Amino acid sequence: MEEFDITQIRNEFPILNRRVWDKPMVYLDSAATSFTPTRVVKEIERVYATCKANVHRGVHTLSQEATDLQEATRESVREFINAFSTQEIIFTRGTTEAINLVASSYGDLLENGDEIIITTMEHHANIVPWQLLGRRKRIILRVVPIKSDGTLDFEAYCSLFNERTKLVAVCHVSNVLGTVNPVKAMIREAHKYNVPVLVDGAQAVSHHKVDVQELDADFYAFSAHKMYGPTGVGVLYGKLKYLSIMPPYQGGGEMIGTVSFKKTTYADLPFKFEAGTPDFVGIAAFKKAIEFMQQWGVERIATHEHELLEYATVKMLQIPQMKIFGTAPQKSGVISFLIGNEHHYDLGMLLDKLGIEVRTGHHCAQPLMQALGIEGTVRVSLAAYNTKEDIDAFIVALKRVSAMLG
Repeated sequence: MEEFDITQIRNEFPILNRRVWDKPMVYLDSAATSFTPTRVVKEIERVYATCKANVHRGVHTLSQEATDLQEATRESVREFINAFSTQEIIFTRGTTEAINLVASSYGDLLENGDEIIITTMEHHANIVPWQLLGRRKRIILRVVPIKSDGTLDFEAYCSLFNERTKLVAVCHVSNVLGTVNPVKAMIREAHKYNVPVLVDGAQAVSHHKVDVQELDADFYAFSAHKMYGPTGVGVLYGKLKYLSIMPPYQGGGEMIGTVSFKKTTYADLPFKFEAGTPDFVGIAAFKKAIEFMQQWGVERIATHEHELLEYATVKMLQIPQMKIFGTAPQKSGVISFLIGNEHHYDLGMLLDKLGIEVRTGHHCAQPLMQALGIEGTVRVSLAAYNTKEDIDAFIVALKRVSAMLG
């Protein structure tokens, strides 16, 4: 494994050289989407130029080459998260579709009055699908509260289990607070009651080493675009024992065994859940994003980001009336904040004028905002390509903006 070379890493992201409002751009919004290294872009171009043919549907050479590229990525994903089999790796359009797949398919096995445990800090993508299921089946959502520092109330979580509990759905890392949830302990507790656990790993896989077998997760969902890969590609990992009993999520080509007007049989896993033509070009290029992360090491990326997180936190707390939301002892590279009574939109808009790209709003977590008693925050989120110079530029701009608004 190579020495962690931030200059070499940044050279893979030419977009970092952009200017915004004639200012050098500082990108601090990787929790929304990360930038894509040149190797991924080149692979997309190469596949489109040399072997764009539909997968699994042709005996000709181009189709076989495209199929081989897609299935090579499936094996890379399996290895990356240490799944047992490629049959457990289902390609989707992203974390949202992966969660909806489980809500629709596993949810079809639930009965009226069954309960699902979620947490206060969930993204809308891990709330709304269960509410939609609840409208069809009168499923009851039980919500785990959080403590003042943004950590999960684990005792409250344990108290929610009963004979009607049929699923736990929890984020691995909060996209607002940066809280790293104790998902291994949560899974262990759920399994005492034979309850499966779905983990929303969208904010975790690019910042923490994920081993689904070590976690004993039953489902694990994530998106390529948050881990230096293409947009429109996601993954659902699921244990074979659950995927095998779940009905198909969508019907169409690719997911069938045989079709007649009287009866249809379904393809083996994972293809049972992959109806229609996938983004096989994006999937092929996703392998290059995984290789980027493996080259530099997920653990070393995490260490780098944590150093920046601590550095930024110290600097930010020196600004008068600074309020940071989410102060868990262990947290990922996310800082959500407000300054005094200033509106998050005003802060973000003025920072943009100074070349600093941050996210503002409720971050698709309105129930969490309600629990915090606020409408929204400004969010800074970090990635492998960020530097202390980025943080310094952000702090200078933030102080200037704070003074302007004050």
